[in-house]
Amino acid sequence: MTHNIDELIYSAIFESDSAAHTQIKAQAEASHIVLASIHNLYQAIGQGEVGGFTVPAINLRTLTYDIAQVIFKLMIESKVGPVIFEIAISEQDYTHQSPHEFASSVLAAAIKTGYTGPVFLQGDHYQFKREKYLEDKQPELERIRTHIRDTIQAGFHNIDIDGSTLVDLEKLDLNEQQRENYTVTAAMTDYIRLLQPSGITISIGGEIGHIGGRNSTVEDFQAFMKGYKSLLSPGTVGMSKVSVQTGTHHGGVVMADGTLETAPIDFSVLKDIGNIARADYGLGGAVQHGASTLPDDLFHMFPENGALEVHLSTQFQNIVFDHLSPELRERMYTWARKTVDKQEGLSDEQFIYLSRKKALGEFKKELWQLSDSEKSRILNPISEKLTKLFQTLRIVETRYLLEKYVI
Repeated sequence: MTHNIDELIYSAIFESDSAAHTQIKAQAEASHIVLASIHNLYQAIGQGEVGGFTVPAINLRTLTYDIAQVIFKLMIESKVGPVIFEIAISEQDYTHQSPHEFASSVLAAAIKTGYTGPVFLQGDHYQFKREKYLEDKQPELERIRTHIRDTIQAGFHNIDIDGSTLVDLEKLDLNEQQRENYTVTAAMTDYIRLLQPSGITISIGGEIGHIGGRNSTVEDFQAFMKGYKSLLSPGTVGMSKVSVQTGTHHGGVVMADGTLETAPIDFSVLKDIGNIARADYGLGGAVQHGASTLPDDLFHMFPENGALEVHLSTQFQNIVFDHLSPELRERMYTWARKTVDKQEGLSDEQFIYLSRKKALGEFKKELWQLSDSEKSRILNPISEKLTKLFQTLRIVETRYLLEKYVI
C-alpha cells in the first residue's frame, strides 16, 4: 500500500497533480486513517471525565512530510493519543502550503509509517487583520470565510478563530473591549457549523488575548463568553477551547545578539481561566500559544496547571535552520535580506531570526530534496525533542482516549 507514497506526495506537491491528492486520501481511508475532530475529547475534559495532560499542536512550516513521519513513529512507539498537526493562514502563505497540500503531506506520512486511527488537522490563527476590519468589515469577514471554506474542504476538522486583534483595550468597559472579538467569533462559529460535514462537530477555538499583548484575565474571558453565547444562533454548538495570553511571544523575543529572552510566563492565567472555562462553560480549557522556545524545564507546568493545548512551531523551525548546511542556510539568509523589508532598529541577527521563515516557501523544493543524511541531521534532534515533550506533556500511553472519545 505504501510502495508509491513517496512518488504520490511529490507529484501532489510539486506537479500539482490533483489525482495524486485523491489517491493519497483513498489510500489513507483504506489504511483506516481518519481525518477527525478533537471536539468530543475536549468536551469530555470539560465535563471532568478525563484530564491531566496537555495536547501538543505542532505547526509544520517545512519538511512537513518528513517531520510528520517522525511524529507518527513516536505516536506508534509510545501509544501517544492526541496530537494536532496545524498551520496558520500566514504560514500557508510564506511556506507555500495550501490546506489541501498540508493535508496530503500529513496523510501521506501516516500511510508511510503505518499509523492508523484519527488524525487531527487544525487551521491555526484564522486571524482578522485589525486595520482592514476597521476600514471595511465585510471584505475581511469574507476573507476569513474563504479560508474556512477551503480548510474544511481540505479535511481540517479543527479551526481556531482569532479575533483577538480586534480587542480594544482603550475602552473602559470589558464588554466593549471584547465586542468585536466575540461578534466575529460567533459569526464564524455559525458559518463553520453550516459547512461542517455530516456527523462531525468541528472543534472551534476562540482567542481573548493577542499573543504578545497584555495578559488575559478571568474577567476578559467572562465578558467574551457572555457576548459570544448571546450571539450564537439557537442550538448552535459553540467553542471547545479558548486561547489566552500569558506573557509569551510567537517565536520568542530575540535580543540584539540573536539570543532569546526568557518569557515571563504566568501559568496562573492558564489555570484560572481554564478552571472557569470547564466549570462554567463546559469548554476543554485554556490554550497556550508561543511556547516552543520556552526552556524545557517549564513544560511540566502546562499539564500541572491544566493547560488544554500548547502550540509549538518556532523551536522546530530553529532546529531545521541550525542543522542545514552552512551554504544552504546562507543562501536562504541572503534571500531574506534581499526580499523581506527590514524593520527599523533591528540588528542583523534579530532581522534574520524573525524573517528567515519567509524563505521556507522559496526553498521548499530544495529542502524536500535534501539527502537522507542531511535530513537525518535535522530529524534526529526533532525526534529527541518531541520524545521529551510527549513525556512531559503526559500524552504517552493515551491512545485509549482516541478509541474512547474519537474513533
